[in-house]
Amino acid sequence: MLALHGGAPFRDTKSRPFPARTPFGEEEIRLVTKALRSQNLFRWGGELTPVFENRFAETYGAKHAVGSTSGTAALHVAVGAIDPEPGDEIITSAITDLGTIIPILYQNAVPVFADMDPETLTVDPDDVERLITPRTRAVIAIHLFGNACRMDALAEISRRRGIPLIEDCCQAHLTRYRGRLLGTWGDVGCFSFQQSKHMTTGDGGMTITNDDALGRSMRMFADKNYDRERQGPRMYGPLGMNYRITELHSAVGLAQLEKLAGVVESRNRLGNRLTDGIAHIDGVVPAPVTPGARHSYWTYPMRVTGFSAEAFAEALQAEGIGASAGYIGDPIYQCSAALADHQTYGHSRFPFYSQYTERTFERANELCPRTRKLLEQLVLLPFNENYTDGDIDDVAGAVRKVASEL
Repeated sequence: MLALHGGAPFRDTKSRPFPARTPFGEEEIRLVTKALRSQNLFRWGGELTPVFENRFAETYGAKHAVGSTSGTAALHVAVGAIDPEPGDEIITSAITDLGTIIPILYQNAVPVFADMDPETLTVDPDDVERLITPRTRAVIAIHLFGNACRMDALAEISRRRGIPLIEDCCQAHLTRYRGRLLGTWGDVGCFSFQQSKHMTTGDGGMTITNDDALGRSMRMFADKNYDRERQGPRMYGPLGMNYRITELHSAVGLAQLEKLAGVVESRNRLGNRLTDGIAHIDGVVPAPVTPGARHSYWTYPMRVTGFSAEAFAEALQAEGIGASAGYIGDPIYQCSAALADHQTYGHSRFPFYSQYTERTFERANELCPRTRKLLEQLVLLPFNENYTDGDIDDVAGAVRKVASEL
């Protein structure tokens, strides 16, 4: 009997709690202490930030890495460096955090949403190409949940159409596709160090590129476009932001970077074990892995068919398994007032309803039908790198029990 209906839970988490995530240790403490003792936590003049940016760049084989205050900032640095005109369009995924969309709107560009590929739970390259217009200024490919987009297809479209390709790797650190690290397929790669990510500084971000011109623009944009190479009175270039990373972020980031490979390896192994444990259950579709990719499982996304995702998640919670339904619930353009109700700059509704664009989201229910269906089926099973094989087996056992009893 399901615990939801009075039966015993599959795992009594009061007596056997799942292991908490413990990302920080003595090396973080040592480096933070070093930063504090230096009496300078400012990005410029600090000792640790240049080392952190250089080591991150080396990890990805990139020429340039610019630290910032969040994953949202990292994406804004990328979009700001590309510098769209008002009303230019940037194509991205309909399932994402608002952090992907904020940089687009703050650069007065218009987000355009491509449908999802149910075989990968990432954006469909064919739909991306279908949406390209003369106003398309960039594509942001989101490696959702730690699984790779079909980057060979997206990179080919980008090259052929002459459109910059930005990779949102905020949930996909040190993740490979066809042997190549995500973040290096496109023109720019963006990473988040928010608390839940594979490596964390509490919050923070990094933007990488191999393009020298973009690299300079990225660094300038994140520093108010302050020309620090110019002698004499300070001079600022085009409109930029203050997204400077601090020495405290960099201190923690340096220690985290050393642990990253082990974290990703553990999550990959545990996620694959969970897939093996729930394969061949009627009505349950395990987390997909894009052919040629190696999943890093920021979280574990499975789909349920023939059940209500909400009911399935509720039943798993009663069995002692943390679960949630739907991720963002609706496509991002319907769960953000900035998009659904055009609440952007005062009452202007800019850039929507302006001379710069004809795109709005008045008929949102007709957009991205596959995305809507996928969200209705999605159940997320969070875990972390500290889980044991036995912990993962309990998660799988509870999924089997709920599927059977429902």
